[in-house]
Amino acid sequence: MSAHVPPPLDRAALAGLPPAQRPAVDPAGLRTRVVHFGLGAFHRAHQAVYTENAAARSGEPWGITAVAPRSADTVRTLRDQDCLYSLTERRPDGHRTRVVGAVTGALAMGPDAGTVDALLADPEVTVVTLTVTEKGYHRSPETGGLDLTAAPVAADLTADPEGPLTTVVGRLAAGLAARMRAGAPPVSVVCCDNMADNGASLRRVVHDFVRASAWPDRTEVLDRMAAAVAFPATVVDRIVPATGDADRAAATAALGVRDALPVTAEPYRQWVLEDSFAAPRPPWELDGALLVPDVAPYQLTKLRLLNGSHSALAALGTAAGLATIAETMATEWGEPLVRALCAEVAPTLPAGGPDPAGYADDLVVRFANPGMQHRLRQVGSDASLKIAERWLPVLRELRARGTRTPVLELALAAWALGTCRPDAPPDPAADALAACWEQDTTPAGTVRALLRVLGASDLADDDALTAAVAERLPALRAGRVEL
Repeated sequence: MSAHVPPPLDRAALAGLPPAQRPAVDPAGLRTRVVHFGLGAFHRAHQAVYTENAAARSGEPWGITAVAPRSADTVRTLRDQDCLYSLTERRPDGHRTRVVGAVTGALAMGPDAGTVDALLADPEVTVVTLTVTEKGYHRSPETGGLDLTAAPVAADLTADPEGPLTTVVGRLAAGLAARMRAGAPPVSVVCCDNMADNGASLRRVVHDFVRASAWPDRTEVLDRMAAAVAFPATVVDRIVPATGDADRAAATAALGVRDALPVTAEPYRQWVLEDSFAAPRPPWELDGALLVPDVAPYQLTKLRLLNGSHSALAALGTAAGLATIAETMATEWGEPLVRALCAEVAPTLPAGGPDPAGYADDLVVRFANPGMQHRLRQVGSDASLKIAERWLPVLRELRARGTRTPVLELALAAWALGTCRPDAPPDPAADALAACWEQDTTPAGTVRALLRVLGASDLADDDALTAAVAERLPALRAGRVEL
């Protein structure tokens, strides 16, 4: 007897699902009013959920057409499922799976260029959102503007703007230019990638593309964009692991239908948006999003508390021989470490953001969630880039005030020790960091050399700091974490 094959997930299958597993809205009642670039798991577990719930609670038909910059296979698979997919929240008390119906269309950016441009010029579309990762913006590390020397950017600047373009910035600029020429209503373009000042950064690269183009009306397009296109800044937060075969099997088992594109996520989610929109938008605040005058305090809080704690747990957990964030939190020192680090860092945070103590409470719950198997090796990758943003500015600020920094010193010692491990997580500076252990035979000298590789010569010259970090190394070598 052949094994039973569950039917595929599509609109016809929805009636057979329990109400709690169906979309919050009837997908047939939505219209495309948002265009989203990026069809990855994070968007489907974050902005799409906020948009669906906003539509359900307001009765407004906010639907999303998602544009995949590269993955035509994902587009075909999503279309085969009537643009439906499931989201499983990994909860400590049991996972919860439901179908999300916010996506009304799926397009491939190259093959469907004409349709994408038509939507970007459509008066009914008033919001464009993006999750294309930081590298998708082709920013110059020297200027922060568009890297005009990058081969894909240079190719797009000489290509027919009505044909296929390879960069999201080029496609977005061409579509917005068409909208400006048509005299369509204003539109808001919302970057949801983790970049500092992400709204201003996106505005700059789009304007740079138009300015560098050969379009005869580029000056008029820029003038019109200055008045009719807003680029609000945002902060997004939700841990969304990569989907594996086990997740696909679990989603099928939970729903009784076959979902080829499930996503999983932690229960927690946050979206903070600068309240500077140029046009109507989904009422995301009905689902808990925060509309604020300035997102910078939230951005810095996330960077220094959440990301900073994550890096510290990865470094210390690795030193203690552990494998995941949840395992690290289950130690006697895991929760105290997070709380102590947040308390140490809190004086460097600007006013107007979340309460640091309450934020630390949330972090403890999130990081301890046993359903989230967040591996230390993944969290600890590229650490030389991460801690340069997450820890070092805080160290400089606190030490300039004469404030003690014992928790950051401990974290820095664990990171330093990890740089000489043969199984160290991948890092672009791995060779230079490993060489530091051969250049100086004294522990403090090695710490100084490591800090110089990070570009932190000022901290390397702080003898009290390097000595304090070096003093932590023997206990960590023995696998002991002593707060």
